[in-house]
Amino acid sequence: MKELIHSLKGDKVIWAFVALLALFSFMPVFSASSNLAYMRHGSGNALTYLLKHGAQVFVGFFILYKIHKVPYHYFRTISRVMLPVVWVLLIYTLVNGKVIQGANASRWIQIPFIGITFQTSALASLVLYVFVARYLSKTRETPITLQNSLWELWTPVFITIALILPANLSTAALIFAMVVMLAFIGKYPIKYIGVILGAGIVGLTFFILVAKQFPDAFPNRVDTWINRIDNFTTDKPDEDDYQIEKAKIAIASGGVYGLGPGKSVQKNFLPQSSSDFIYAIIVEEYGLFGGILVLSLYLLLLFRFVVAAHKANSLFGKLVVIGLGFPIVFQAMTNMAVAVELLPVTGQTLPLISSGGSSIWMTCLALGIILSVTKKEEEIAEELAEKQKREDALQRMIDKQLQEEEAAEKAAEQAELESYSIQEDANPLEPVLKKK
Repeated sequence: MKELIHSLKGDKVIWAFVALLALFSFMPVFSASSNLAYMRHGSGNALTYLLKHGAQVFVGFFILYKIHKVPYHYFRTISRVMLPVVWVLLIYTLVNGKVIQGANASRWIQIPFIGITFQTSALASLVLYVFVARYLSKTRETPITLQNSLWELWTPVFITIALILPANLSTAALIFAMVVMLAFIGKYPIKYIGVILGAGIVGLTFFILVAKQFPDAFPNRVDTWINRIDNFTTDKPDEDDYQIEKAKIAIASGGVYGLGPGKSVQKNFLPQSSSDFIYAIIVEEYGLFGGILVLSLYLLLLFRFVVAAHKANSLFGKLVVIGLGFPIVFQAMTNMAVAVELLPVTGQTLPLISSGGSSIWMTCLALGIILSVTKKEEEIAEELAEKQKREDALQRMIDKQLQEEEAAEKAAEQAELESYSIQEDANPLEPVLKKK
């Protein structure tokens, strides 16, 4: 165990927060899954779901461990190669998307021979963030212009978002917001950012109008998120209102101290209680203190991302940490905001806590790349410390040699002085007197 801990490189604080969130996730997932176990198996035994979640977390940490060993600058090239690949996956997902429990169509694909469902938009977002960081960190002889960046940067961005938008508005909006934030931090000209924001708003409006005019031309997911926005801005009751009401009842029932682990009542009525609305179950069982604790862990993780970005010695490293780290925290905030009805239902999971393999794996993949950046800084610090040790050792050897030479010179001088004193004590006439 000690050898494994010593083999972990990178920011140890990030490792600690990730481990805490992952360990904490077992309790609410085990509790919230009992409803699924009852509906599917009739027994209410959630041990199967707990073991499944444990396997997903284990695979996630295996990905995290392996990725953090890879030098982060390799991902510059990987992002360029992978971007066309994720476009193909997104198109395939739109055409042959897997329907899970009768909803959320066109967001998952099923991996052949394994049977595991995978959300392609999560992978696409990670690849896109690294791609944007690569573009913004490139060394240029001429300043960035809207014309050249439109083709090199924004065309790939809009293609990716356009392929995600019909099936998942919330993810597309989150990706666009993160890319714009990344461009701002990467010192992309602000006047061009304004143009891109305007183009994005116009494009979204046009898409919504076309979707409303030709509803059969797009996947049924478009109607879902359009209705969610309409229902959120009005008092029209629907299925989402049912979920929100149950979530608010769960939060209110929790009070300050909570009902206790495993004692949630609303998990029996709240759909997606182990994924999209798991924060409501956490507050119900662990109270206000539990909810604030989870929120604090994410905020501390955000602070640590800022520290890691500040310490990075390259612009690409800084942008990678921000581009991959901030969306994790913002997704968590979105999930919590939905539970308290600050935002319409989005389908965003609570990173590292909600059940769901692709969500956990993509989060761990992003964290692995971030830790790879911090590992590089740690290695540089270790090299500097080792260099300083060698310089100090060399200086000590030089000082010791000088001291030895100085001591030898003093000894020689002392011997010479002693020889002179012996000659002065002798009688110079002694040889003459001896002859007489």
